[in-house]
Amino acid sequence: MKMKKRWLAVMLIMLAAAFVIPCGAEENDAAEGESVPVVYFTSDISPEGLVRVFEQLGWEPEGNVAVKISTGEPPASNYLRPELIGDLVKMLDGTIVECNTAYGGSRASSAMHKQVAEDHGFTAIADFDLLDEDGETEWPVTGGTRLEKAIVGSHAENYTDWLILSHFKGHAMAGFGGAIKNVGIGMSSPSGKIYVHTAGTSTSGSLWYDDQDAWLEALPEMVSGVRDHVGEDHIVYINVMNRLSVDCDCDGNPTEPDIHDIGILASRDPVALDQACVDLVYQAEGNENLVARIEALHGIHALEHAEEIGLGSRTYELTDIDE
Repeated sequence: MKMKKRWLAVMLIMLAAAFVIPCGAEENDAAEGESVPVVYFTSDISPEGLVRVFEQLGWEPEGNVAVKISTGEPPASNYLRPELIGDLVKMLDGTIVECNTAYGGSRASSAMHKQVAEDHGFTAIADFDLLDEDGETEWPVTGGTRLEKAIVGSHAENYTDWLILSHFKGHAMAGFGGAIKNVGIGMSSPSGKIYVHTAGTSTSGSLWYDDQDAWLEALPEMVSGVRDHVGEDHIVYINVMNRLSVDCDCDGNPTEPDIHDIGILASRDPVALDQACVDLVYQAEGNENLVARIEALHGIHALEHAEEIGLGSRTYELTDIDE
């Protein structure tokens, strides 16, 4: 019976996505004649399902492929398992990439982080590269209000094409984490992480900042800098909606999920992708705790600002590839 309810909720949100346009975007979209981005969906959370939903994007990388994941904080975080992502990473001949953390823990130094990557099985499926192991570099950010630059690991310059492969879940500071957070914080060097968390006011000291909306605005601004630098045709995004805890994969002991696994979503538009995942959470049975976290931290504001600066669209077409 629960499975039937889950499928009903998924089908309802798919119908809603085809006809409902959030936040008055319908007028802007019609006026500008812009096409609506497509978000592809499969309920098949398996290596085969992941490859199939990726193939819908029609993306053909031209050079060195970086697959940006979260390696997950030990001992028990909900990072995407190598068994799930391995076939796709190998198909792309991709290198798994990450950056060190700015808050301590088991991934704060390169030596410890490499050990975590090995312990979690990532080095068994692909080469692993810590982008900031040899320092950092700066890419310009334009069109925003908070950031002037994206501070990324220096090894980022070695890659021409990027797959942002994210585990969608809650987050203790942003409300939720998906594609935008995986780039905005995950590709930032430790000083770059502080720069984003403090809305461009500092590159050292504490991650905590007293203006919640300001730091949420900095998140998509950093992503826009990355997209502009690598080129929008050289970056695509996939979110896996499993193990939907209220806690991020940076938490080594996350709260057990209340929501059933939902599926895998893929898009060339990170804003549409994250918005679709949020919408699916709002339709899911047992969503009360995750919705409360998103709303308490004003998490949707990151998507509002992302749309305002032209990173992407909160209006989207959800296409079920299982049909």
